[in-house]
Amino acid sequence: MKVAVTSQGDTLDSQVDPRFGRAAYILIIDTETLEFEAFDNNENKNSFKGAGTQAAAMVSEKGAEVLLTGFCGPNAFTTLETAGVKVANDQSGRIIDVVQKFKQGNVVYAKDANKDGHW
Repeated sequence: MKVAVTSQGDTLDSQVDPRFGRAAYILIIDTETLEFEAFDNNENKNSFKGAGTQAAAMVSEKGAEVLLTGFCGPNAFTTLETAGVKVANDQSGRIIDVVQKFKQGNVVYAKDANKDGHW
């Protein structure tokens, strides 16, 4: 299964970036092999608005079934939900540890956004 994880860096030893749309990187990780691609999210990070929605579209296009992040706003959450991507908020620590926790089934999927949108 592919999962997306917001990251402060481009390795599995990086820390989870608590922001979704404005995360420094988004890693798409195969949970079986731990092979991953790191996507620089600089364009979205610096956008005036729509960062979460654009990041959500990218996560969906890359085939991720789950997003592991700290906070996810309402527009991004709706976009992900519509695309069939489950969201697990309140994640923190090293990427590799968060993925292992996910693989053990120790995550709770969000029913709604846990961050207000930017207007």
